[in-house]
Amino acid sequence: MNKVWFITGCSTGFGRELSQLVLSMGYKAVVAARKIDDVKDIVEKYPDSAIAVKLDVTKPKEITTSVKEAMAKFGQVDVLVNNAGIGYFGAIEESEEDEVRRMFEINFFGLANMTKEVLPIFRKQRSGHVVNISSIGGLVAYPAVGFYNATKFAVFGYSEALAKETAHLGIKVTVVAPSGFRTDWAGRSANNSKIVIADYEPSAHANKNNIRGYSGNQPGDPVRAAKAIVKAVESENPPLRLLLGAAARKNGRLKLEELKKDFDTWEATTVGADFPAE
Repeated sequence: MNKVWFITGCSTGFGRELSQLVLSMGYKAVVAARKIDDVKDIVEKYPDSAIAVKLDVTKPKEITTSVKEAMAKFGQVDVLVNNAGIGYFGAIEESEEDEVRRMFEINFFGLANMTKEVLPIFRKQRSGHVVNISSIGGLVAYPAVGFYNATKFAVFGYSEALAKETAHLGIKVTVVAPSGFRTDWAGRSANNSKIVIADYEPSAHANKNNIRGYSGNQPGDPVRAAKAIVKAVESENPPLRLLLGAAARKNGRLKLEELKKDFDTWEATTVGADFPAE
């Protein structure tokens, strides 16, 4: 149990549960949060195997400093969990550019910069595991969260490419796609657009109200999610894509059916776009 986990976004939700779990299992952990006081209680229980680091993933200097602190304390990092993220509600036409760009900076560019900082360590070790927390909304798009979907689709594409680039170096990649879990995502962690266009009432607004309405009553259990992530990391052959929650499985399968229908229905048009075979 000498592996070192580096987990971002540990103030609440998946990050908090996962950090507590791995430490209770005997692993070492770098518990990262924008405010260290938010995770002080976690590291105080494990003074020899945990450190808290101040980390806003939108600030490159804090990324570099936090990784240096991790290496100074433990001399290695074995599992990077890119968990920090936010939500945002608004129809695409309603969405405010500053809010959208902020979300991309956290959900995608922060994740990418964090990974880039740790990859040299993994390459030197010829081992390591990158766990990127995406969403079922990174595979299936929904009204009211179109730009959130865009950030999480980006995480999927990035993760799949990273896996192909680093497999020969002994580096593993898993992208996690949860459905609804009892975290703060649909509560205080997601802002609403200030722009309201009545024409989107039956689509984007209805879905926003539905998601907001079941915040705190989602079927997903963050503790069980943390256990599932650890199980995947400990596996000899971890999945590249890990769905979490029955709704994620259901909606993921529906997306597969939709893709197959389009691919098969338009097959002749698809292959007909090539130059004729000689």
